[in-house]
Amino acid sequence: MKVLGIETSCDETGIAVYCSERGLLAHQVYSQVDMHAEYGGTVPELASRDHIRKALPLIKKVLADAGVKKADIDGVAYTAGPGLIGALLVGATLGGSLAYGWNIPAIGIHHMEAHLLAPMLEEEVPQFPFIALLVSGGHTLLVQVDGVGQYHTLGESVDDAVGEAFDKTARMLGLGYPGGPALARLAPKGRANFYKFPRPMVNRPGLEFSFSGLKTHAINCWQASEQDEQAKADIAWAFQDAAVDTLVIKCRRALKQTGLNQLVVAGGVSANLELRQRLGKIMKENNGKVFFPRHEFCSDNGAMVAYAGYLRLQAGQYETLSINVKPRWNMAELSAI
Repeated sequence: MKVLGIETSCDETGIAVYCSERGLLAHQVYSQVDMHAEYGGTVPELASRDHIRKALPLIKKVLADAGVKKADIDGVAYTAGPGLIGALLVGATLGGSLAYGWNIPAIGIHHMEAHLLAPMLEEEVPQFPFIALLVSGGHTLLVQVDGVGQYHTLGESVDDAVGEAFDKTARMLGLGYPGGPALARLAPKGRANFYKFPRPMVNRPGLEFSFSGLKTHAINCWQASEQDEQAKADIAWAFQDAAVDTLVIKCRRALKQTGLNQLVVAGGVSANLELRQRLGKIMKENNGKVFFPRHEFCSDNGAMVAYAGYLRLQAGQYETLSINVKPRWNMAELSAI
């Protein structure tokens, strides 16, 4: 089975073809970062219009790169949510229309399920059950994964997602857009422990997260500082140290609570090197294993959507001719396969 994957949930147009026998055949991602940088964040209307311009040319290129024709495609998968409604509608309308025109089934995919399954594209993959930490600009979730579609949320952020807190702190420091990666690059230049940031909600039971306080603490430190380049680096170091430490503490707690020893980390923040190193270290110390997607699959991409679509299409799931997207979509609503 060959599946065309279409990802248009936010500011990246991702297209891929996945083959059940040969794996990922080809993929392309077009990023809108340069366009949105002028505004300091994603502008939904501009994002939607750019998806319209870029999606079809990318599909043609990916099909050519994969060495397949449209007649070879057995199904189309597109991101149906969560995300920006206009951007989602572009992918869903295009995906549904192609499937109708090619007389093949289409399936709408949950964006975070696709991220969760992205490590399955690697050579070494986790076995069910496992714990998943999903960290991005819009989500911070700890999930127990018993199978595809069998997700039990253990904890999530009560306010800002960790990626959102990274971006907002970076914007406050004048590091540009997207801010999270820029802050992570600056952090190693900071002085260790010059500032001591709190670890929110780690001194109470449970697996919930809160990152808005870290952002506020960073603002207070900046306002009291010399507001020079060294202060930026010191604050970046302290913020990243606290955010990563909080994630590590909660992951360790989730693993102990469930008795599981496999951890999947996915989403844009999973590319953070400090997070990868610390989680790798604690899993090794506890005879466990941590799985990350390769860096190119940490951010939004069509490959993860194509793979998730393959699993659900293979199980006999497909959409009707109606175009339905869900800007907000709880993973607990997904059906098991």
